[in-house]
Amino acid sequence: MRRGAADGQELFGIADLAEEFGITTRTIRFYENKDLIHPARVNGARVYTRRDRARLALILRAKTIGSTLAQIRHFLDLYGEHGEGHIEQLEYVVDETGKAIADLEKKRALIGDTLKELQAIRKSCLNRLENN
Repeated sequence: MRRGAADGQELFGIADLAEEFGITTRTIRFYENKDLIHPARVNGARVYTRRDRARLALILRAKTIGSTLAQIRHFLDLYGEHGEGHIEQLEYVVDETGKAIADLEKKRALIGDTLKELQAIRKSCLNRLENN
């Protein structure tokens, strides 16, 4: 249920965010406990701002590509209260994605080598079976 705050700011309930992002409320509380999002309380209920929602979207995207909680925290902390660290965020992302791409390229090469070796072993075994 989206509600407007007294200042006109759009607010979201925990169930709304969980449904929107296809995650559990427990997942959202986990990120809250890790101090990555900071909901306010209204009559004891968690309410999330558009900023919290955007941070949650970033957290989930970063987790999808394998970022650690420490990396996510660092990225989010760079932003600052009013976006003053946006350039630093972009530089951090460029650096981290460059490292991740290089790592994945190495892994892809190793996987290619392993596949070739497995294919050679399989072919050798099939040839032996045919000759028996």
